Amino acid sequence: MRIHLTLLLTSAALTLVPLSQAADSNAVNSSAAKNSAKKSAQKSQTYTVYAAGDIADCKKKPAPQSMAARTADIIVNALDADKNAFAITLGDNTYPVGKPEEFSNCYDPTWGRFKERTLPSPGNHDYAMPKALGYYNYFGDIAGPERRGYYAKNLGNWHILSLNSNVNAQEMQKQLAWLQTELSNSKQACTLAFWHHPAYSSGGHGNNENMKAAWKILAQAKADIVLSGHDHDYERFAPMNENGDKDEKNGIRNFVVGTGGAKLTPMFLPKSTTEIRDNSSNGVLKLTLHDKSYEWEFIPVAGESFNDKGQGSCH
Repeated sequence: MRIHLTLLLTSAALTLVPLSQAADSNAVNSSAAKNSAKKSAQKSQTYTVYAAGDIADCKKKPAPQSMAARTADIIVNALDADKNAFAITLGDNTYPVGKPEEFSNCYDPTWGRFKERTLPSPGNHDYAMPKALGYYNYFGDIAGPERRGYYAKNLGNWHILSLNSNVNAQEMQKQLAWLQTELSNSKQACTLAFWHHPAYSSGGHGNNENMKAAWKILAQAKADIVLSGHDHDYERFAPMNENGDKDEKNGIRNFVVGTGGAKLTPMFLPKSTTEIRDNSSNGVLKLTLHDKSYEWEFIPVAGESFNDKGQGSCH
């Protein structure tokens, strides 16, 4: 019986291996490589979120003709086409005072069309009702546990944090402790946080001091993106550190997107870190969340022209 041998040369020795064994080894290595590539492809999923705050105002027009309906139109078709897409609300979901009937008559026919695919946060107009009754009754478990107004969700390699900027000092300390724990335990490479009152803004309301502590914790953890509303405009900042100073390497990229449907409002002088801003167009911010990077694009409602787009990498 003949045994065919193949020669495998190494720097250490000359080894004789049966040809059949070498073939089996190559097959195993090829299979392992394919499985590894398959697992990597499965893990590397892209998600998309569409965000805006200050949304449903039906005081002058019924819901179908409201600006909230026009911003919702941008989102609804995108969500229908992409199972990995979600909407984010940046507070002040209804006007003027967050009553249950405002949610049922104005929010639900507009942004409520994709309620089950929404990650909400509450604003001060939602809290104009005692304990934000309309907000929590409408969103239920979607708004997080125990009606506290903050929660976390993972989308692929992104850790998504919804915070409540309306709480009192005692509840804020609980929220900050929860935030630190969430950040410490997260295994995701990228972090996006959102809430209503912006820590930094050149809009009419300006900087919100109550959220500076949350900003600092996020900056120290090298979070990537923060979204807020409250000021009825769009503003994008250069990445900023825990003190609000420019930090291109490790800073948080801050967006104010109070353009979801309410009337747009005047702005003050831009901040030193403001990169672009606009108060002429309602619309939504689209964020495409890749495994270790992201892209942004402000999409105006039909008939309006302002646009902003770019990309960044996770820390």
